[in-house]
Amino acid sequence: LVIDLLNPSAEAENKKHKLKRLVQSPNSYFMDVKCPGCFAITTVFSHAQSVVLCGSCASVLCQPTGGKARLTEGSVSHHSWMTRC
Repeated sequence: LVIDLLNPSAEAENKKHKLKRLVQSPNSYFMDVKCPGCFAITTVFSHAQSVVLCGSCASVLCQPTGGKARLTEGSVSHHSWMTRC
């Protein structure tokens, strides 16, 4: 069983703890969430610790859990790669 420790696979690196990776990187990110009611886009932190409301219609976009925030039904999101933590 030979494992190359200098060139690990991307899959193996993502499974490791954020501090034990070959190059340390966070697990958190920002995402653009589209409101299901008014279709306004709001930037939300992936590990938000409070309820995030839409700025224009005040509907709930995501709710906190123990780790990552859970999006509400109908909310569409994608990662904002330009604003990486």
